[in-house]
Amino acid sequence: MNSINIKSITSPNIISLPRFTPKLKLAVLASGKGSNLKAIIEDILSKRLDAEIKCLIVSNPNCGAIEIANKHLIPVKVVTSNDFINRESLDQHLVNLLHAYNVELVIMAGWMRIVTHILIDSFKNKIINIHPSLLPSFKGKEAVKNALNNKVKITGCTVHIVEEEVDSGEILIQSAVQVNTGDTEELLLKRIQSQEHKIISLGIAIAGQRLR
Repeated sequence: MNSINIKSITSPNIISLPRFTPKLKLAVLASGKGSNLKAIIEDILSKRLDAEIKCLIVSNPNCGAIEIANKHLIPVKVVTSNDFINRESLDQHLVNLLHAYNVELVIMAGWMRIVTHILIDSFKNKIINIHPSLLPSFKGKEAVKNALNNKVKITGCTVHIVEEEVDSGEILIQSAVQVNTGDTEELLLKRIQSQEHKIISLGIAIAGQRLR
């Protein structure tokens, strides 16, 4: 029996991205280092993805994503929970910001907050998230740890539509990552993130086609 290179399996298998005229207007929501933001920017600069990032919204004023955005002259807005009485009021502020920047599609790229119906209803089927597992397996914050604890042989990453139930929306694209003997969370997450960087723009393009 022929062996299969698990590292190469992405579904759907998209060779080239569709073109968008005018360019897709994106907002990126992030809380961490911003590696997926960087991947999106690189795809835009290489003209692989017809999009422009209208703004970066961060929940952590010290996150690395801010430096990346500043380097590329992308407007940055810091939105922390301390400034709002509840999640609904925070999300209404997000809605106002997104409308002010004329955003079409919202990308949650390491956004470490659960969003409410306020944001989801205002941008129905226009918010996507990237998650470090092959959903519906291993939802939530400890996806990589849970994959290792369950001794699975294959995990991966998923770009999906955001719904109120965490990590439950329609799957747009997935990429498989082999779990190696002796893997730690750090090692496995690094390989998963490498695949995230490859499929995030594919997920954006799939979602974008539905908007146009």
